[in-house]
Amino acid sequence: MSSATFCSVITGTGSYLPSNPISNDDFIENEFYDTRGNKLETSIQEIIEKFKAITGIHKRRYVSSELVASDIAYLAAKQAIESSHTDLETFDYIIVAHNFGDIRFGDNRTDMVPSLAARVKHKLGIENPFTVAFDLPFGCPGWLQAMITANYFIRSGDAKKVLVIGAETLSRVSDPHDRDSMIYADGAGATILEAVQSERPCGILSHSSRSDTKTHFKLMWMGKSNNPLSGNGDYYIKMNGHRLYEYAISNVPQLVKETIEKAGIEASLVKKILIHQANEKLDQEIVNRIYRLYGYEEPPADIMPMTISFLGNNSVATIPTLIDLLWKKKLKGHSLDPGDHVVFASVGAGMNINAMVYRMV
Repeated sequence: MSSATFCSVITGTGSYLPSNPISNDDFIENEFYDTRGNKLETSIQEIIEKFKAITGIHKRRYVSSELVASDIAYLAAKQAIESSHTDLETFDYIIVAHNFGDIRFGDNRTDMVPSLAARVKHKLGIENPFTVAFDLPFGCPGWLQAMITANYFIRSGDAKKVLVIGAETLSRVSDPHDRDSMIYADGAGATILEAVQSERPCGILSHSSRSDTKTHFKLMWMGKSNNPLSGNGDYYIKMNGHRLYEYAISNVPQLVKETIEKAGIEASLVKKILIHQANEKLDQEIVNRIYRLYGYEEPPADIMPMTISFLGNNSVATIPTLIDLLWKKKLKGHSLDPGDHVVFASVGAGMNINAMVYRMV
C-alpha cells in the first residue's frame, strides 16, 4: 500500500520589477524634516550616505505612472502561469497580499473595491466562478501569511491549486519629506502553490505566526507629511524605525527556531534563509541571532540571498520576487537543489511576524 500524501509545493513563480530605477542621488534635492516638523540641518549627502550604510540600498524601483498595484500583480501572476503552463481555470483560490490597494499616480487615496484579487482574476480572464478571489492585508509579512493560508486550504482538501501574489506600490504612500521614504519601493511577486503527491515530506513542512498588538500596535501608522508647510492633507506611511528594529531582532529569531523545530530538521540542513528585505543591517542581525540560538558563532556563508541593494523594500513583494529570481537561477552565487531546505521569515506592520520551512522537490 502506498504511503503517499499530498504536499503543498511551489510549481510556478513570477515577478514584476519596474524598469524605472531610482538611485540614492535622486533624493539629493529633497528637503527632509523630523517628526516634529523641524527641517533637518544635516546635509542631504550625509543623510544619503548614512542611509546606505544602514539599509544597504543604493537603488530601488518605482512603477511607471500608468500602473497600479493590481496591474503589476496581474503581470507577475501572468508570468508565473506562463512559466508553469498552468490552466487558468484550475485555480481554487487567488490570494493577493497588499496593504494600500490601488493608488493612482498623483492621488494618495487608496482603492480596494473591488478587491485586488478580483481585479487580477478579471484581468486574467478566468471564467470559473469557484476560483475564489480575496485580499490579505498583514503588513510586510502578508505574502507569507497568504502562503500559510493557502497551505491550510490544500491540507484540508479544500483546494488543489492556489495563486498567491504579493504586490505593493509604496512609492505612492511615501512622504518625500521623510528620510524613511528612501527605503520604500514597488514590485510584485507571484507563486503557484499546488497539491503534489509524494511519499516523503516536501513543500511546506511547517510554519508559525504571531501578532503583538498589545505592546507593538502602532510602530507603523498613516500620518501627515513631516513638512508642516505641506497642506495637501494626504496621509503617508510612517514608522518608528528604532523600536521596529528592536522588536524584530528580539522576536524573529526565536520564531524561526521554533518553526525549524516544528519541521523536525536540524539547523545544519537549512540551505537558504529567504527573509523579508527590510534593511540589510536588520536582516543580517536577525540571521546572526538565529544561528546563535543554535550555538553557532556566525551563520554559514551565503545563507541569505539579498536583493534590497538594487530593489529596495517593496513590502509584501520582497520574498516572492526573491523566490522568482532564485528559482530561475538569476541570483549569482545562489542556487537550490531538490531536497534542500529553505526557511522563509518576515516581520512588519510593527507587530506581525511569520516563518515557514520548505523542502525543495
